[in-house]
Amino acid sequence: MGESYAGAPIAVRLLAKQLRSYRPMPPQFSARARAGILTRWCGVGLALQMGIFIVCAFAARAQDPITEEPLPASADYTVAQTDPGPPPPSLPYPVDTYNSQSAATTGESDSSGEPRRFHYNLRLTVRGVYDDNIFISHVNRVSDYYFAIEPMITIGFGDIEGRGGNYIRLDYMPSVILFVDHSDEDTVEHLIRLEGQYRFSRLTLNLSQDVAILDGANLNSTLDTTGLQANLDVSARTRLNLYTTRLRANYELSGKLFLTGEFDASIYDYPDFISSEIFSGGLYINYNWTPKVVVGIGGTAGYDLVDDPNPDQTFEQANVRINYQMTGKLSLTASGGVEFRQFEGHRGERISPVFEAGAVYHPFDGTTVTLTASRRMLNSGFFPDQDFAATSVTLRIQQRLLQRIYLGLAAGYENADYFSTVNGVSATRDDDYYFVEPSVDVLITRFWSAGVYYLHREDISSSDFFSFYDNQVGVRATVRF
Repeated sequence: MGESYAGAPIAVRLLAKQLRSYRPMPPQFSARARAGILTRWCGVGLALQMGIFIVCAFAARAQDPITEEPLPASADYTVAQTDPGPPPPSLPYPVDTYNSQSAATTGESDSSGEPRRFHYNLRLTVRGVYDDNIFISHVNRVSDYYFAIEPMITIGFGDIEGRGGNYIRLDYMPSVILFVDHSDEDTVEHLIRLEGQYRFSRLTLNLSQDVAILDGANLNSTLDTTGLQANLDVSARTRLNLYTTRLRANYELSGKLFLTGEFDASIYDYPDFISSEIFSGGLYINYNWTPKVVVGIGGTAGYDLVDDPNPDQTFEQANVRINYQMTGKLSLTASGGVEFRQFEGHRGERISPVFEAGAVYHPFDGTTVTLTASRRMLNSGFFPDQDFAATSVTLRIQQRLLQRIYLGLAAGYENADYFSTVNGVSATRDDDYYFVEPSVDVLITRFWSAGVYYLHREDISSSDFFSFYDNQVGVRATVRF
């Protein structure tokens, strides 16, 4: 098999070279729409080559394919994290928000009876979408059709599904977006997640790194690219690079007590707006109250670097945490406390509540209900000298019917309440954002599914300029290798 694909590595290198050379046309050249036709055809050819070369290369090199449950694309979105942007600090036992069902199952063995250590998975999703407001604009509503070509590679070693033992896992998904009438908006986005865990006798280390290279109006993750989370702060198509690092260390003091040390780094890189970098560390002591209940208490402190003219900031948090595994069907995790934020003498200290919570419920076979909520402070990338408190809640439901039909529903709400970071600045913007997305997917074969979804999202802002409503209708097909 290796001889029949001997040329695959060269193809991959050629593909990487084409990816680096691809540059979508900037908005200021939109008048040259005719030249965009060539860009669209190049994008289609690039996507086809990408899919072919990836399949050939990994079919030749991989050792043991993942034996996965035959689920359609919507199943992955259902268990996705609710906020595709950098996540808040994790809980002692966080909800498994990254449990993609395309991963290997724990205890999987090969023909020799030995557990498989190396796993890989390939997936290709193609979507065709009608969007009646591609710029999520209140004053410039523009509709168009676009095609999204989204291959995804998962490579892992160890317990990448159960995450109970040692493992390392890499997920990479480029997205090629091709518009029918507005080729100057064509783009290529990149979503990467690297995570790993290592256990010693008393110490467990967990590290994750997320990279999102975005060029559009959405905040996407490797598990959700349909546009549930819009970039409300900017409310326009723009470039944004997100880098999130999370390190966790759990150390067992006794059979009942353990310490949790945390380090987080989040970088919001806006090439055209205001960038920021947030670094924080925390220490928590946790107590196994019962076999099903874990409680913890501790604090977090951090430093927030913001581009000029915004002032840098420091903050401290005091939090109480709880993890409750009520039954085999229901789990609950929550953290809540208060944050104290300082602004380098430009204004007085601000005290705000912060929290995060998540619940996963499996009432019946084939039914999954996920509910999450959070409140945290973020820097505005659009308004100088302003931050905002983001409060959100998201509900996701998936129901399997007749073993082949999957009904999905995602609905959510987010409030963005802006406040000034210096004296003399009036921050009056307040946004209420809603979305709802029903979907239906059908498993045609074990490796092929197709479906349709409808997305409605709307932002009601105190500033009419940032208000918008948007409707999308999409069809999608997913092939798994």
